[in-house]
Amino acid sequence: MGRMEFREFLHTLRVWDVALPHFDPDAAPAAPLPLFQAWLTHAAGAGQDEPHTMSLATVDEAGRPDIRTLMLHDADEAGWHFASHSTSAKGRQLAARPVAALGFYWPAVGRQVRVRGTVTPAGEAASQADLHARSTGALAAALVGRMSEVLDDYRELEDASRAAWRRAEADPLAPVPTWTRYVLEPAEVEFFQGDARRRHVRLRYRRDGAGWVRELLWP
Repeated sequence: MGRMEFREFLHTLRVWDVALPHFDPDAAPAAPLPLFQAWLTHAAGAGQDEPHTMSLATVDEAGRPDIRTLMLHDADEAGWHFASHSTSAKGRQLAARPVAALGFYWPAVGRQVRVRGTVTPAGEAASQADLHARSTGALAAALVGRMSEVLDDYRELEDASRAAWRRAEADPLAPVPTWTRYVLEPAEVEFFQGDARRRHVRLRYRRDGAGWVRELLWP
């Protein structure tokens, strides 16, 4: 496909050819967490696949942004939770610069949520509990480790994965010392409700001491 053909193809793709929900920002709660939980639950009920999938943006040692997709593990009063190896690219970046942004997009309902804040690693007990509450496959993948390292031959991964699966099935509580649960404490949380006529609603919560300031933004 040539450059012009690809651009023309992009122009044929439609956005939000479904009835979108109404969002009244005046009725939003005083804090962002209840609204986020309600929106994610609503998206799942509306048929959105994997609504707990999110983008995580960090900054590397040269100040360059980095981004990847992973799963949300929890969202509570402490913040938004996710996990990875401390030795991974994201783990090293968070150790050097403990700030990050999260992005959720639920096209089934035309909604987005953006979260920005500081990131803190949980303790070893919480991190291992996080890992062992997941599936055997998740434990096997964690046991393989070496995330983001160069792989010389795919067969090496196949061999390591088979060994890791055997260990995970034999020992469901096998420890993975580098596995770390992270908590992003939000400083800003923005909720975006799409509108077919492009009159989108953007509501930002901004941390102000122990409370939150709510602000509407131009789309």
